[in-house]
Amino acid sequence: MDAAYVFRVRLRLEPATGGVRVDGDGETTVTVSRDAPEPGTEGWLFFRNTLWRGEVGDDEHARRLAADWLGEPLNAIEAVSFRELRTDEAYLEALKAEIADDLEAFNADDVSEVLSKYLGSSIHVVDRA
Repeated sequence: MDAAYVFRVRLRLEPATGGVRVDGDGETTVTVSRDAPEPGTEGWLFFRNTLWRGEVGDDEHARRLAADWLGEPLNAIEAVSFRELRTDEAYLEALKAEIADDLEAFNADDVSEVLSKYLGSSIHVVDRA
């Protein structure tokens, strides 16, 4: 099983020492992939707590997360957008099974509703073989 949450992060680079310059305005965009915890283990509800309809649910929270992931100060992170849950079929099936075991926690009638509610159409199944 293998899966990652993929984000696009826009940040502003500022030299930490004198005599160093950054060309342009110092703004750059990077793609950040965060390993998705195995369904049912600590942190597996990341999607429920962070995303809504395939978008970041709370911009400030997402900026804090990205700052932590990248080791950058919060004021360097200008924007964070969710791109996709990149997953293999085994992870997706395990995720669906874990969701199905507790639909009430998601206030939903079925697994498809949960996936749509939090991930929108941003699930990308890839063959890792």
